[in-house]
Amino acid sequence: MRPSQIVPLVVATALFMENTDATVIATALPAIARSLGEDPIALKLALTAYLVSLAIFIPISGWMADRYGARTVFRAALGVFMAGSLACAASDSLMGFVAARFFQGLGGAMMVPVGRLVILRSVPKNELVSALAYLTIPALIGPIMGPPLGGLITTYLDWRWIFFINIPIGLAGIVLASVYFENVREAERPPLDVVGFLLSGLGLATLMLGLASTGRHLLPEGVSWGCLAAGIVLLVLYLRHSRRVAHPVIRLDLLRYPTFRAAVTGGSLFRIGTGAIPFLLPLMLQIGFGLDPLQSGLLTFAAAAGALLIKLIGPRILRAYGFRRVMLVNAVVASGFLAVNGLFTAQTPHAIIVCTLLLGGCVRSLQFTCVNAIAYADLEPRDMSAGTSLASVAQQLSLSLGVSFGALALEAAAGWHGRTAIRADDFGPAFFAVAAISALSVFAFRRLAPDAGAEVSGQRRVAPTP
Repeated sequence: MRPSQIVPLVVATALFMENTDATVIATALPAIARSLGEDPIALKLALTAYLVSLAIFIPISGWMADRYGARTVFRAALGVFMAGSLACAASDSLMGFVAARFFQGLGGAMMVPVGRLVILRSVPKNELVSALAYLTIPALIGPIMGPPLGGLITTYLDWRWIFFINIPIGLAGIVLASVYFENVREAERPPLDVVGFLLSGLGLATLMLGLASTGRHLLPEGVSWGCLAAGIVLLVLYLRHSRRVAHPVIRLDLLRYPTFRAAVTGGSLFRIGTGAIPFLLPLMLQIGFGLDPLQSGLLTFAAAAGALLIKLIGPRILRAYGFRRVMLVNAVVASGFLAVNGLFTAQTPHAIIVCTLLLGGCVRSLQFTCVNAIAYADLEPRDMSAGTSLASVAQQLSLSLGVSFGALALEAAAGWHGRTAIRADDFGPAFFAVAAISALSVFAFRRLAPDAGAEVSGQRRVAPTP
């Protein structure tokens, strides 16, 4: 095999492991909660801890690779991810599990970005498209395999085994990286913005901890509000700091590009709504409808299968209608499919649930394809790396907010009925609430020019109005 095939497949081991891990855990959440003696809603901390860890450490992944070598950082990241997986399996308390997930996120933040960097720097440009195609395969297959696999392990073995499956995959990745990766690094690199990294990292961590701990009083109320206040103050200080340094760790000035701004703001709103799905859907099917984890996983994998199907026709839709029109219409359609989840009952035929999730996965994947592509339509080549970091941070934070808001909506619905234990009829209002947040993204996409991103979509540019 040529390097353009081998290197992406090695990176793919990390991407496959990360994507499978996320979907496996979502299916196992109720079982993990029972084992730890916690309310299932409390497990939102475990999901948000991982996503926040990604948001904190992704911006410095490129600097780390340039400083210590991409092969060195990639292998270390795999090792950290495996160590975090073992710590998750050994956890016997909620806080221990959350800490292990945060540590696991540190490895995840370095694996895939650094792996992509290896591809970009080691594969000839005329083979780059083919190389990146190899990389996308596990990104699509992992979420399809994850729910049934997590359900099977949780139903017939023990939830702790879901973390052990990462070990052989990670070890294979380390061996292959040692053989096939060059330890590429940049001879010249800007200094690391240590102050900015500390301000943004601590600000994001404390803000999200405050949001995720509200509702069920996972922390004392005063501590939750204190975290919220501290996070806001630290992030404001980062905004001031970023304007005074030459190379801030997160470049907010890139939001001056209309296409990038629409992708970040509109994409974040859309992801806040859809980010609640991996949290709400397995809970509804298992706690609300009484399905076992395997039955739940065999239903929820349909959404990922839909995402795979749309990849075949997505580019044609964009060429025919352009970014703005597709994103406006599709945001409403995708939000509608999200709201329909709230209409399911225990008596809804499983065939209808599968078809709804399949179609919903299709339209959500199309929206993500649009958002990810148009974000870089107008960026200069020198800004691509910084743009990728900012977009990745926004993506992980919005997914984390989706879990937090979904949990808050679920708790509010139960509280409205005068109880603390969640039941099947509490999920409808929660799905309607997060769907409304997703639909708000249309206001960001409306600001795009009719021919925005025409060069990327392949659509002929619209003639300006005289």
